[in-house]
Amino acid sequence: FMLNLVKMEVRPHAAHDADVGLTGTKLGCAEGGCGACTVMISKFHPHLKCIVHHAVNACLAPVCSLHHCAVITVDGIGTVASRLHPVQERIAKAHGSQCGFCTPGMVMSMYTLLRNNPEPSMVDIEEAFQGNLCRCTGYRPILEGYKTFAKVLDFGLWYCEDPTVLNQMYDPSKFIPLDPTQEVIFPPELLNLGKQPPRQMKFKGERVLWIQPSTLTELLDLKSHYPESKLVVGNTEVGMPMKFKNLLYPVILAPAYISELNSVQHTKQGIVFGAACTLTLLGEVLRDAVAKLPTYQTEVFKAILEQLRWFAGKQIRNVAVCLEQTIIKYCFKFGAVLMDDNFFPGYRKTALKPEEILLSIEIPYTKKGQYFSAFKQSPRQEDDIAIVTCGMNVVFKEGSNIVEKILLSFGGMAPTTVIPKTTCKKLIGSAWNEKLLEDACASLAEEMVLPPSAPGGMVPYRRTLTLSLFFKFYLTVKHYLAVDLQHEVLIRYYSSATELFHKDSPSSVQLFQAVPPGQSSEDFVGRPIMHLSALKQATGEAVYCDDIPCYENELHLALITSTKAHAHILSIDTGEAMTVPGVVAFVFAKDIPGSNITGPAFYDESVLAEKMVTCVGHIVGAVVADTQAHAQRAAKVVKITYDELKPIISIQDAIDSQSFYQPVRTMKKGDTAQGFKDSDHILEGEIHIGGQEHFYLETNCTVAVPKGEDGEMELFVSTQTASKTQALVAKALGVPANRIVCRVKRMGGGFGGKESRSIILSTVVAVAAMKRPVRCMLDRDEDMLVTGGRHPFLGRYKVGYMTSGKIIALDVTFYANAGNSKDLSFSIVERALFHMENSYNIPHVCGTGYMCKTNLPSNTAFRGFGGPQGMMVAESWMSDVALACGIPSYEVRRMNLYNEGDLTPFNQRLEQFTIGKCWEECLDISNYMKRQGAVEEFNRYFHRWTKRGLSIIPTKFGISFTSVFLNQAGALVHIYTDGSVLLTHGGTEMGQGLHTKMVQVASRALGIPCSKIFISETSTNTVANTSPTAASASSDLNGMAVYNACQTLLQRLEPYKVKNPKGSWEDWVNAAYFDRVNLSANGFYNNSGRAFNYFSYGVSCSEVEIDCLTGRQKTLHTTIVMDVGKSLNPAIDIGQVEGAFMQGLGLFTLEELHYSPQGSLLTRGPGMYKIPAFGDIPVELQVSLLRDSPNDKAIFSSKVLGEPPLFMAASVFYAIKDAITAARSESGLSGPFRLDSPATSERIRNACEDRFTKLCPPAEPGTYTPWAVRV
Repeated sequence: FMLNLVKMEVRPHAAHDADVGLTGTKLGCAEGGCGACTVMISKFHPHLKCIVHHAVNACLAPVCSLHHCAVITVDGIGTVASRLHPVQERIAKAHGSQCGFCTPGMVMSMYTLLRNNPEPSMVDIEEAFQGNLCRCTGYRPILEGYKTFAKVLDFGLWYCEDPTVLNQMYDPSKFIPLDPTQEVIFPPELLNLGKQPPRQMKFKGERVLWIQPSTLTELLDLKSHYPESKLVVGNTEVGMPMKFKNLLYPVILAPAYISELNSVQHTKQGIVFGAACTLTLLGEVLRDAVAKLPTYQTEVFKAILEQLRWFAGKQIRNVAVCLEQTIIKYCFKFGAVLMDDNFFPGYRKTALKPEEILLSIEIPYTKKGQYFSAFKQSPRQEDDIAIVTCGMNVVFKEGSNIVEKILLSFGGMAPTTVIPKTTCKKLIGSAWNEKLLEDACASLAEEMVLPPSAPGGMVPYRRTLTLSLFFKFYLTVKHYLAVDLQHEVLIRYYSSATELFHKDSPSSVQLFQAVPPGQSSEDFVGRPIMHLSALKQATGEAVYCDDIPCYENELHLALITSTKAHAHILSIDTGEAMTVPGVVAFVFAKDIPGSNITGPAFYDESVLAEKMVTCVGHIVGAVVADTQAHAQRAAKVVKITYDELKPIISIQDAIDSQSFYQPVRTMKKGDTAQGFKDSDHILEGEIHIGGQEHFYLETNCTVAVPKGEDGEMELFVSTQTASKTQALVAKALGVPANRIVCRVKRMGGGFGGKESRSIILSTVVAVAAMKRPVRCMLDRDEDMLVTGGRHPFLGRYKVGYMTSGKIIALDVTFYANAGNSKDLSFSIVERALFHMENSYNIPHVCGTGYMCKTNLPSNTAFRGFGGPQGMMVAESWMSDVALACGIPSYEVRRMNLYNEGDLTPFNQRLEQFTIGKCWEECLDISNYMKRQGAVEEFNRYFHRWTKRGLSIIPTKFGISFTSVFLNQAGALVHIYTDGSVLLTHGGTEMGQGLHTKMVQVASRALGIPCSKIFISETSTNTVANTSPTAASASSDLNGMAVYNACQTLLQRLEPYKVKNPKGSWEDWVNAAYFDRVNLSANGFYNNSGRAFNYFSYGVSCSEVEIDCLTGRQKTLHTTIVMDVGKSLNPAIDIGQVEGAFMQGLGLFTLEELHYSPQGSLLTRGPGMYKIPAFGDIPVELQVSLLRDSPNDKAIFSSKVLGEPPLFMAASVFYAIKDAITAARSESGLSGPFRLDSPATSERIRNACEDRFTKLCPPAEPGTYTPWAVRV
């Protein structure tokens, strides 16, 4: 095969393109779920007789499958130094790359689309990205940049006569035009080889034999000879069990090129697809058939196409085949076998005998009087596994509504497909009317049962879905019968239940303040300049930790982790692991030369568990081997014997056991007892807020290089806290900190997850690297298992309020699930208390915070650091008060807002308070009042089963480390004799644009262009004792340190500027140099000791639409107004707002961590854990940076905003709650109700109580062991 036009030969162990020096393609999950590794594979298709280009996931593509293929990676289409490809340029200049780790995958998805279709529609572009994830940008700028390739351009421009307000952050007219004639051609050599008759090939690996048969006869012979062999075409089903379940398939047969398996035949009964036809091809053929055939014949085709829209991503559909992905689980003819419930005897098993193969699958035509629908409900609409899926088929007696045949088939209700035969039998002969519906629902409720402990959980929801989806089918068929038989027309009030999920292409507006007239064109402060690494990230040239070339004698490390949540270690057996090839050594607690005690704030952790483990994922030891694969293989077969102890898993467990870390924090203002007496009403309630996985695209990585003398070691780490890493590694190695140098070039995302938990991995790697360099980059499942995430919170509150809605008193208690160590939980709970009233002035407040000590991996810092949880509880009681008073929630919120000069519960006076200004602007540009009227009309008159909701939410977020000593920063600036400047500061770059802003600050301070200034890395040997890059304070602290260093240098250069006023920057620098003036300067800054240096403010309004029958929701509109002072860089700041908002959207509506009752994390990758995708962007998104609001407490009157906008997504949550309120009113329910976070489809559906939910009540708690527990 050829890789970027270079001929390659398949070799054993050629795992990925890093082996040939290409580092552009990134490994994000190793299961085809994130798209970071997307590449384009081109080949001559012998059956289609043409060259095909497909985007595929490199992590799932076996090297052996690339025979006669051309592989193009991001490295092969353009470079910064030579020529950028338009796809690379546009994502960078449209500000669509922040941390950059996902960017190569985005680039290659778009590049492949353009190779197939140079003028795509927006629908094509959105579909191309269904298999790509981004955690930083919020997706909007990626789509905006690539929208410029679409046939119809619509930039959603917002026009304003005010010249100080801008809404364009780049000029698309300056983009390089796309010229399809200049693309890389398919190599003629491969074209000729592809046209030759296929021949059998064999590849022998270390443990696996790969055979590619050339004919059906060869395949059958091989299957007979190797009956237990696995058939692989796209590797979407076999690859992951081998990777994650440690399964081994010694023989793999790859029949991708056998003609009979690739054929498509149109028969009188339907269309027959060969088993190796990809799902992409299947979709193309069915779409063509739907366009050409009569509508009544294509009911099944249309249903399958609708399911394919939401099945996996484009990269998977391009390679997945019927042979691997038998997704059509309805009763179709299947060769000589009927594909009914008997075809699937067990989970992921078919009725095929070991020696048999799947040859083809026939999808039949439908006939007149036959109606077919398919439904799928999943946590996320795009690229997600179904919770419940079903196919429903009914045939009526000619010219009537009497059921002749009916078949219902459900997935997700058992390990296999389930057909409710009793229900189907009862309905035959019945008229399609309300009585049939009642009979069917009653029968389904009895027949479609699940044990309360069923794997996957959500039992009441899944049972309710079977009824809800049948109801949708009932209404759909009733609508068709009304058209075909002129029966009673389905009234509009119910018709929305029959509509397929549809979402318009997103549109957006971004508003920011123009720089003042007269500002120098070389002064880039306040201008929306591109992230300085964006172009390198788009070409794959940006270097991340694991991209560092391997050292000559480098070893690889894999972790040995606990499988028990709480247990004594009795013994560790490494015997079998020693037999794995390439194993060099094992590392356990006894091998640590210094101290095994560690911890970022409190020394209450061990580097390696010695006698006891206190969570699943507790690191017990490590294996060091010649390759990562060998190290991981060996780690999986280390046997640990335990004496198990009873674990404490959940917050409720901790409360019951009184298992808390000390001290318990309290904060008070006023007299709550008197406040409750003075109140007209008292309300009590609680809300649980689930945890969240950081899901940075680049997992934790460390390369440790011993220097060979005096205990020196150099660490290359993906971390937010270089100095703490240095200190704790030195502690473990037993050397002074001055022997350890920690370097951070950039991170592929952090979000707080690399503030403290990255240190454990770095320490283990350093201990293993005493003699030779050692590298470890965690796989996604390992990273999720061992690092912890956002703290789950339980908030209990008691509120005293007046009939008018004015709140008088609040008593709130927070319980945070801290995990098995304190980590940073003390400060996180403290910040939750600092934000317990959000933006509301409550006269009498008492807050208490508990840190629950549990047997989970220690939870840690995450964007917002406890603030979002505290504010979320505040908005819960605010929502309850509004519902109890019967007053619109926006009125209750507005009347309780703080005003300028008010005191917070911690006695800090609010100065430059702009919430009111943000509120009014948000109401204005969102057209809130008009929108509210439209929502009320929509809900009241036209839609029973679809409801809309609207909410407006403020935020007040304190800026500073609450640990006062951390509010300091240093910088080092070198000026070289050619006039170039090397800038170093204490902050780390993780995509938030910190380095870019620091260059802008230095540029203005020194009065030179940004092009003269360079930041190489963050390192502990240039700026010492740095604080973590966290708390949203890095631009403030490091910016002032940089400014101070620059001022020192300017003072030294001033005499030479005075002496030569017409001279250039270079003239002054050289004059100073020859005059022996020091051209290096340190800068240092610390701020005041107040709780917060200042506050960032914002207001967000969102409108949502929910499907009351399934719980599915979509965000129709969001307006965000953020006070950022005078923005240093509007493009970066708006990117932070949008990225934080989408991360908050995940926290409050989608992302769920599931733990077993034994404390084992069940959601360890993108297959089970869903972060927001492209399809989750609000249909309309407006972001406005508040104008004319300078901040006198930070660099150049700016404000930081890494964390504050995250809580803006709470407006979506409370809009959902508003929509649920409308749905509940249809069932006669009113007043406050509990809705925990996240507001998943399950919680939304269960809260919309109706006749279907009543038929599926939950089991009594305590009568069963649940599949997963709420922690």
